[in-house]
Amino acid sequence: MDLLMTVLLLLVFLLISNIISHYIPFIPTALTQIGFGVIIALIFRGVSLKIETEWFLLLFVAPLLYNDGRHFPREELWKMRAPILGNAVVLVLITTLGGGYFIHWLIPSIPLAAAFALAAILSPTDPVAVNGIAKRIHLPEKVLHLVRGESLINDASGLVAFNYAVAAVVTGYFSLREALFDFTYMFLVGGILGFVLALLVTWIRFVLRKQGINDVTFHSLLQILTPFIIFLITEELLHASGVIAVVVAGVVHSLIKERTGTLIAEEQVLTENIWSIVLFTLNGVVFLLLGLNIPSSMIETVDNPAMSNWLVIGYVIAIGFIILGIRFIWSYSFSYFAYRSDKEEDVLKPNFKTSLLISLTGVRGAVTMAGVLSIPYVVLNGNLFPERSLILFLAAGVILFTLIAATLLLPLLSRNEAAEGEELGKASLQEAKRKVLLAAIKKIRLEINEENKDAAYELIDEYKMMFRQIQPDPHSTSSDTVYYQQKLTEVRLMGLKAERKYFDEIRKKNGMDETLFETLEKSLDRRQEALSNNVRSEMMYLIGRMIRGWRRFMEHFHKDSETKLAKLRLRKSLQLKALQVALKHLEEQATEHERPDIVGAVIVEYKRTIDQLKRPAVPYNEEREGKKEELRLKVMDIERGEIHEMYQSGEITNEQARELRRFVNYIESVTLYEHIE
Repeated sequence: MDLLMTVLLLLVFLLISNIISHYIPFIPTALTQIGFGVIIALIFRGVSLKIETEWFLLLFVAPLLYNDGRHFPREELWKMRAPILGNAVVLVLITTLGGGYFIHWLIPSIPLAAAFALAAILSPTDPVAVNGIAKRIHLPEKVLHLVRGESLINDASGLVAFNYAVAAVVTGYFSLREALFDFTYMFLVGGILGFVLALLVTWIRFVLRKQGINDVTFHSLLQILTPFIIFLITEELLHASGVIAVVVAGVVHSLIKERTGTLIAEEQVLTENIWSIVLFTLNGVVFLLLGLNIPSSMIETVDNPAMSNWLVIGYVIAIGFIILGIRFIWSYSFSYFAYRSDKEEDVLKPNFKTSLLISLTGVRGAVTMAGVLSIPYVVLNGNLFPERSLILFLAAGVILFTLIAATLLLPLLSRNEAAEGEELGKASLQEAKRKVLLAAIKKIRLEINEENKDAAYELIDEYKMMFRQIQPDPHSTSSDTVYYQQKLTEVRLMGLKAERKYFDEIRKKNGMDETLFETLEKSLDRRQEALSNNVRSEMMYLIGRMIRGWRRFMEHFHKDSETKLAKLRLRKSLQLKALQVALKHLEEQATEHERPDIVGAVIVEYKRTIDQLKRPAVPYNEEREGKKEELRLKVMDIERGEIHEMYQSGEITNEQARELRRFVNYIESVTLYEHIE
């Protein structure tokens, strides 16, 4: 019961921390969650949740790194393999040695082997904290890829170095040859096993599908369980690095999905939705646990009358500066020699500011805390582990030091970064739109079968035409893009106003049927709603989807084909005339408008819609249109999922994500308008 209450308490504070971060965005969510963890530990004295390092790696690190591997840009991972491996392996060893000698010199009561252990566990950067920082500030693209890339691997190298240093303290024995052999074995076997197991899981899923086991929920759950299974097999059976295995498996999964299209649309949507919930929970709970364990890690040192609190705080600051200083020197030196010896464009130029950015983004986090808490209380001869409580205090202090330093200094350093030429890893709005449309086309192709191929090819043609209309402008700035979108919305609303005016006139002159008029008005309302930029548009989309599903269901019981067809023809005729009136109005306004090019873009949209409504070649076919609508609704889910992925990966800003959602809503409203539902 105590465990259940603790978990529920953590989840409640997880939600509260995210609400607070929404209103106070300049404070990282991770820092807020650590603060709440500390508060929980201080207020609720009986609450504690200590997890063994192996369990922590399995429950938190394995799924988080697997997901990072799935979404990490593989081209960048390969192009930057040298600096990523340098930071993930060589820098970890340098930090272990250099930091260990400094800690032993600064605090002689900590034996050299124990100092090496502390420095080793302080060497891995935290991938969750890095991603949180990337969402909050504008980091250069190459810096972001480097820091994310190394965080995929350096957990393994840091933990291996830490375990050997701890073993040296406990047993008094250390062999460099054995350490190097085990280090190499764990990395190589972990990578190979991750590759093989990822292929095996894919093969199993393929065989199950051939046997008729196509349940989307089953396959989604299998995907979620994959990193846990791979980690356990790698660690328990072959004693290799489960961390490396899940990272490799994540990359392999992404490659297989991209090359073979093994995922169907419903499975992808469900899986990504489940992943988003799992990652949201794990990311938050990791830092809540970190905060929860900080007071117990520090209390013994704070209560020790023989040690001044100000002195140990000074130790924390000094060690923090050394850890970040070693990282800075390595980053600058590596980029200097790499730039001198390699003239490729992808090599980071040696730059003081860039090296400082790389240093500060190397924040420490939950892996460090989980590792240091695993330090045993006694050594082999029965004596207490030397300065264990002080080591725990120093580790917790350095974690907070790096987080606070990143929070305060990174926004200042990165403020003018985009203006100075080091472009943020965010796509322009038009590039993002093209990516959304490409994702839609790709998913439609994956859904093609004998029953829906006619509808699928029609829908692909629609998306291809929209894709061609979105031409990227390399000279436009973000402010230009915002202005363009605002004016584009104004012109589209101008066209809708002309259509609405036409319907009003027809109603007054000819006495249009009230039901037909309301239907036409609702179509215009839906298109206008799609141009809004608020939560209501998303709700209207969901409500509209349910209504359309209900209509299709009821049509199976109430069919009057001739009456229905006559009404559709009348409605189509009126809509076509309204579109032509709006088109004429826009053509008249084009010469007088401040941005004729924007009016021209909307005119093209109207002409395309008119052409499709006039197209007589394909007669109305209820079954085909039903298949087309079914595909269209699936595609809308994929498009929204693509927008979410781009936002989560830092490719687009929150404002761009809202604009893209509005863009998808508008596509839906226009295509349904053409569909004459």
